Amino acid sequence: MKNKFKYYKNSLNLNNKSVLITGGTGSFGNACVNKILECFKPKKLIIFSRDEHKQNEMFIRLDKHPKKNLLRFFIGDVRDRDRLKIATQNVDYIIHAAALKHIPATEYNPTECIRTNILGAENVIYAALENNVKKIISLSTDKASNPINIYGASKLASDKLIVSGNHLAANGRSKFSVVRYGNVIGSRGSIFWIIQKALIKKIKYVPITDKDMTRFWISLEQGVEFVLSCLDIMKGGEIYVPKLPSSKVIDLINYFCPKIKKSFIGIRPGEKLHETLISSDESRETLEFKDRYVIEPSIAFWDRNFKKKLSGKKVFKNFEYKSNTNKKQLNFKNLEFIIKNLK
Repeated sequence: MKNKFKYYKNSLNLNNKSVLITGGTGSFGNACVNKILECFKPKKLIIFSRDEHKQNEMFIRLDKHPKKNLLRFFIGDVRDRDRLKIATQNVDYIIHAAALKHIPATEYNPTECIRTNILGAENVIYAALENNVKKIISLSTDKASNPINIYGASKLASDKLIVSGNHLAANGRSKFSVVRYGNVIGSRGSIFWIIQKALIKKIKYVPITDKDMTRFWISLEQGVEFVLSCLDIMKGGEIYVPKLPSSKVIDLINYFCPKIKKSFIGIRPGEKLHETLISSDESRETLEFKDRYVIEPSIAFWDRNFKKKLSGKKVFKNFEYKSNTNKKQLNFKNLEFIIKNLK
């Protein structure tokens, strides 16, 4: 399942740059910090998150890293604009990964979801503008396309806010873009953690929502590399979508846990049977490239020469990128090492 994102490592240079990651102690944040320290020598790498325990765990894990002196641990919440303004002083790039993501929790606590995912995004925008941050890239989700749950709706609103940040950047210094992808293999709470627990017999059965449910899949490493590649090439206003494999969830479970009991629990509140990364309405603004799609904004600040530089082509009318009709299927055998190395 090794994808090569051709723009990554070609021209991106974070050496001597200050980078801030919101939600920096989450699954993505940890993987992104590892990748940046592996490939670059930034001036500062700021981990911004609200959980002091997770920050302490990361600090201990990286205590003997040769570049540990480049790390800055900043306790704060994206709901707090003033704290963000302080954290983003002299920052060159922001990777905005902080969000409330678990669907049942956000369905039950919608106002908290709105405060973090929507108002938090607005706070990131204004903090970035005040401090003239060069590039801001925000992580989104397939659930933001034709959303049916509060998480997806909040991320759709967040994405719209991030794109509109380019309007607010009157001097053109700050540029805002979005990355949208599917379920992350190995992230906390994913189906892969359930499979891993089943394999080491920590649970007696694997819960299955629906036998026909399908999902897009991306590994943590691929997600990080894709985000960094988009940070490299972004002009401001784009929504980047990687080309991903998908599969039936039950096929995934049957491959790894053929002898373990399954329990059909039904689709949870707010869940979709299939996910959509690009809707038919968005197809009007979508360009296709070798390894990704780019959804152009329909607003006037867009640089129309961008598609010529990258030789993208318009997708066909009413094109949809859905997990149940996607022709690229997941190779389960290539995932065995991920399952074995989950902790």
